Amino acid sequence: MKHIEVVAAIIHDNNGRIFATQRGYGNFKDYWEFPGGKIEPGETPVEALHREIWEELESQITVEHLLQTIEYDYPEFHLTMHCFLCHLASGTLKLKEHEDARWLALNELDSVNWLPADKNLINTLKQL
Repeated sequence: MKHIEVVAAIIHDNNGRIFATQRGYGNFKDYWEFPGGKIEPGETPVEALHREIWEELESQITVEHLLQTIEYDYPEFHLTMHCFLCHLASGTLKLKEHEDARWLALNELDSVNWLPADKNLINTLKQL
């Protein structure tokens, strides 16, 4: 089975809300996810996260720490997703690849249709 390794930014604000993005493409179009993407050869996960957030949102983040690594089997590939707690350092979170975005309070996390792998992180976030 093909293996894909990605990073995800769990961007929070001073009010404890989490930034979620809605996919605008692919098999999981319209599902919600945490922004991020594939780790390129030679990149560390943190380097990949900074690059992906700049490419997707034209913003700089401060990476606080690794929150959780999720392993998930999709029908066509195995996913390893390194999820980092982050906050916005600069920029305005401009959507360049996503269809929509929302700031969600912890009690609102279940209000969107998350990608299957991302759902595994929701219970961890509710404990924050």
